[in-house]
Amino acid sequence: MDKNVAILGLGTMGSGMAANLLKAGISLTVYNRTPAKAQTLVNGGASFAAAPAEAAKDASIVIAMLADDTASRAVWTGKDGALGTVRPGTVLIESSTASPAWIRELAGLAAQHGAELLDAPVTGSRVQAATGQLTFLVGGSETALQAATPVLKAMSKEIVHLGPTGSGAKMKLINNFLCGVQVASLAEGLAWIEGSGLDLRKALSILNNGAPGSPLLAAISDRMVHRNYAVNFLLKLMAKDIGYAQAEAATCNVNLTTAEVSEALFERAIAGGYGDQDMAAVIEPLRTCK
Repeated sequence: MDKNVAILGLGTMGSGMAANLLKAGISLTVYNRTPAKAQTLVNGGASFAAAPAEAAKDASIVIAMLADDTASRAVWTGKDGALGTVRPGTVLIESSTASPAWIRELAGLAAQHGAELLDAPVTGSRVQAATGQLTFLVGGSETALQAATPVLKAMSKEIVHLGPTGSGAKMKLINNFLCGVQVASLAEGLAWIEGSGLDLRKALSILNNGAPGSPLLAAISDRMVHRNYAVNFLLKLMAKDIGYAQAEAATCNVNLTTAEVSEALFERAIAGGYGDQDMAAVIEPLRTCK
């Protein structure tokens, strides 16, 4: 494929995305703040850049997959940031779960350099990133999306164009708000089951196979029961996303009251030392039977 792609950020999601780009035969340059995390990709044929600017300078498409607005701003606009070297016509893809306010600002900065931004966050977690089964939620122009589609296809099962710049970021926050509330309520419900004397297996079978059931409930309840908190989705990032969701909903005069309560549960878990574990660990501070 005649694309030179740079990917900035090799965390839980970025590393899997980068591996699938290599599998597709795409010429890839990677940047990560911790270079050791890039070694497997370099062994597989990727080039490593010591700074975002170096990664972006020869790329036709630059993808960022980072933790939050602060990290995104740093790689695009900070010292040796990628925007300093992008060429006119480059398509920038921000796949981080970011605030729509930052996406709008970044789009303006990209335009000043003759580049175009797609906000393209994803649904799916570590497994989907590793297997190329993500869904991209895209905001931006049809022209930029057409240029990026072959690259996005290498990492995904579906690409949904939602509208103009910022549309993908908004949809992702709605998605994660609903997920976060469900995980928080599941944590409370499971802690209640554990303290009630009910048969845990039978209770979960009723929930998973009944009206409350969902793929998310099934996966997270299993992790909670077995205390398996290997990271699929970082707990502290869910807290961040719920906070972003509340701020964005407020611009539409919508008060996410369930988000406020759920965020408090996630913050409680962070205070208890679970922030760098999977979001399923939100149950731990609630458990009456340790």
